[in-house]
Amino acid sequence: MTAVKPFEVMALPAEMAQHQHDYNQIVIGLNGQTEFDIGGSGNLVGPGQGCLVSSELSHAFGGLGSNRILVLNLSPTQPSVLPVHQERMLGLFEQPRYFQLHPQAQQLVSVLSREMSDNPDDDLMGQACAHTLMCALHRHMALPSGRLQTNRLNLDVIDSYIEQNMGRKITVAQLAGCAFLGESQFHALFKEQTGMSPYQYLLEKRLNEACKMLAHSHHSLSYIAQRCGFSSQSLFTQVFSSRLDISPARYRKLQH
Repeated sequence: MTAVKPFEVMALPAEMAQHQHDYNQIVIGLNGQTEFDIGGSGNLVGPGQGCLVSSELSHAFGGLGSNRILVLNLSPTQPSVLPVHQERMLGLFEQPRYFQLHPQAQQLVSVLSREMSDNPDDDLMGQACAHTLMCALHRHMALPSGRLQTNRLNLDVIDSYIEQNMGRKITVAQLAGCAFLGESQFHALFKEQTGMSPYQYLLEKRLNEACKMLAHSHHSLSYIAQRCGFSSQSLFTQVFSSRLDISPARYRKLQH
């Protein structure tokens, strides 16, 4: 059997491909955007974002224009990549997850992936870099047991994910992936910490962004609606007017 490399830095072609394998993977976006569908759960992966691919689970993937990703292969044949953290790390792969990395983790991924990409045949250095990344990601991922002990969510990471995906549909499952928690557990912790549901929080973020654009730009209402993640201008106007007791057009007029 051919040994699985501990890491790969690659670009995905535009044509969607599909496969499965007998080991877990962590995929992290480096440049551009890629599209993944893991067991029916689909999402875009950009720089600083990623996904967890469980072993034996069929997944599809493809690139959207110029792109580059880092793939960490958690193969049983590479025990050095996952030392004492192996059992705890495996708990993350109970279901497909998408995540957003903290800026510090993104910097580390950028530096080490560049080293691995520049020296693809240096297996010793590759394993050392992969090992370092796995330890750092393990700390950053904050396993569910740690979340329950601290009872705190990193809202900066969640806010960053919302900001980067403002113009698209965002589900509670995707936000839960930022915290590496199950949806129900995330929902409970989120409401306890913020006093509102993830949906209410997301809606407030969308409306706040809309208010900024109405006050400081000359974009059309339809563009602002699309940029802030509303499916139509009419829905945007309806929600905005209901929540703020003023229409978007009137709000804009009062700001100028």
